[in-house]
Amino acid sequence: MRLQFFPSRQIGWYMARLFLVRTLAVLLMLVLVLQTLDLLGESGKILSVAGNSESDLWRYVGMRAPQIIARFLPFSVLLATLITFATLSQNSEVVAMKAAGLSAHQILVPMLAASLVVACVSFAFNETVVAPATAKLKVWQDVEYGPVPKDDGIRTNVWVREGRDLVQVRTVSGKGADTQLQGIRVYQRADGSLKRVIQAETGRLSDGAWKLENIEIFDVAKAEQEKLPELVVGRGIEPERFNRLKVDGDALGFLPLMRAIDDLKAAGRRTDTLEGILWHKISGPLSALLMPLLGAVAAFGLARSGALFLRAVIGMALGFAYFVADNFALAMGNLGAYPPFIAAWAPFLLFLLIGETVLVRTEE
Repeated sequence: MRLQFFPSRQIGWYMARLFLVRTLAVLLMLVLVLQTLDLLGESGKILSVAGNSESDLWRYVGMRAPQIIARFLPFSVLLATLITFATLSQNSEVVAMKAAGLSAHQILVPMLAASLVVACVSFAFNETVVAPATAKLKVWQDVEYGPVPKDDGIRTNVWVREGRDLVQVRTVSGKGADTQLQGIRVYQRADGSLKRVIQAETGRLSDGAWKLENIEIFDVAKAEQEKLPELVVGRGIEPERFNRLKVDGDALGFLPLMRAIDDLKAAGRRTDTLEGILWHKISGPLSALLMPLLGAVAAFGLARSGALFLRAVIGMALGFAYFVADNFALAMGNLGAYPPFIAAWAPFLLFLLIGETVLVRTEE
């Protein structure tokens, strides 16, 4: 027997078009309302800065609107799903499709395919628009909407771990082979205890290692101090590891964040929170794929039975329960209670099973 997952081309395009149009309409409505409310709260802070004008308000909107779109796109897909299914059920179109021999899954497939397209577009939008806008907005907010100072490229109080040794640098300037270190302390450890503390005034990269100058070495076991003009340490420590400070996962795309996590791991820093954000950059947009499945309960059943409103409420409750579970899992991941991969993917897989179970038990 040949399995046919899609209904006819006409029905498929018809349902996909209804779903996409309503998704865009709901998203536009949410963005207009939420952006207006957000701007009312921030406009006073922006205009209170000397020199800011109406153009700075539009500048803020240009950086804030992508964040609102990315955050509320899954909500828009959920509401559009409920509206589409309620309309089809009210007009008895779902009943007609089932009478024609279509299963519940075949009725859902066009909307699932459309939601997959929405998820792909959402991921691309987050990578190319949302992440750069978030980075610019956070820098502007850090200076309280005033003029953004030029980055002088100097980093302070940088820590790097190489094996068992810890390296602390007071200031780091330059990049690549031109990286200059000042105020250096190297804590050399062995067998779980501190062996030597090396202090140096300056350091620079030389033949793949770091050449330190004006050295003072304190031997912990012997309680003796020694002075040297120069010393070579840290062979294999790349200059980029001194240039990587605080990483904001929301302000980086998937691949740049992955590279930043690798750098932080090499520097011996914890990356659990960033790894959770990394995986959520995929599972978050894919949540649009769940919404037709969770809202499908509103599609089936006779409208005249009086249960249409109750079905719509159940579909909305399932959808919002997913968002609650998703935020809870991310919070637990940030606290270290959940592994990053589980924190990002467990709610998605759980509600995928819940939606499929409800659909099969009630309609198939």
